Amino acid sequence: MQVHVADHPLISHKLSVLRDETTPSPVFRALTSELVTLLAYEATRHIRVEDHQITTPVTTTTGKKLAKPRPVVVPILRAGLGMLEGMTQLLPSAEVGFLGMVRDEKTLQPSVYAERLPEDLSDRQVFILDPMLATGGSLLQAINYVFDKGATEVTAVCLLGAPEGLAALEEATKGRNVTIVLGALDEKLNEHGFIVPGLGDAGDRLYGTVG
Repeated sequence: MQVHVADHPLISHKLSVLRDETTPSPVFRALTSELVTLLAYEATRHIRVEDHQITTPVTTTTGKKLAKPRPVVVPILRAGLGMLEGMTQLLPSAEVGFLGMVRDEKTLQPSVYAERLPEDLSDRQVFILDPMLATGGSLLQAINYVFDKGATEVTAVCLLGAPEGLAALEEATKGRNVTIVLGALDEKLNEHGFIVPGLGDAGDRLYGTVG
């Protein structure tokens, strides 16, 4: 498993605003989209391309275009939906699927409650969007889910991650082509499974369901 923690002053700035408990939902949503677009540049560094002949106003030349089959972007509902626009701004031709997952707040175990993905992901590059890599349980289940459908390469894009979640993923994904792209790697998880210092519940803050 490869891990990339983005190191850019604009990413650090936007994360600081997201962390602030006084940041309202509309600003939180806009900044999340902007931040994901920045992270997407790193996440797509090894996206597959192929040669493509083009004609410029001056001459003909060989350029590049995204290879087929198209990459697939999969937000984990509900909070991952707030990251989708930022990713598709960079990859407008990608196919989009959805994976609904919920975590039991007592056991911290995830379960799938909805799925809308291509039936066959053979030879596809898949980009999974999940704001918070906490225990790693939900993300691991999503990664296993798309690999079981034939995906050959998975990149997860997360705003924040915790060392505990990264360690769990690294142990569980050995031998698989998995990359994790983070806006920041935080200190730890607390006793409730939340990232510290973190930014709270990303879904609640995206959609305004907390005071």
